[in-house]
Amino acid sequence: MGACGMGSLHIWKGTINAERYIQVLEQHMLPSRRRLFQGRPCILQHDNARPHTASITTSWLLRRRIRVLKWPACSPDLSP
Repeated sequence: MGACGMGSLHIWKGTINAERYIQVLEQHMLPSRRRLFQGRPCILQHDNARPHTASITTSWLLRRRIRVLKWPACSPDLSP
């Protein structure tokens, strides 16, 4: 979600790894990003879960020039 509206919600049942996370990004985040931001810059926010920080995910994001918000590990905002 962002100032431009909400993207699609995808609920994953079970454990997710980096490869599956990239599939979710490709199938849900990218289309939502195109629809909502229409080429304007935006920043992706996710926590520091292993699939989010895996080298394959980081490389995928870099190749697509997707900016990611730096988020501290064990942030109290995400860890109640």
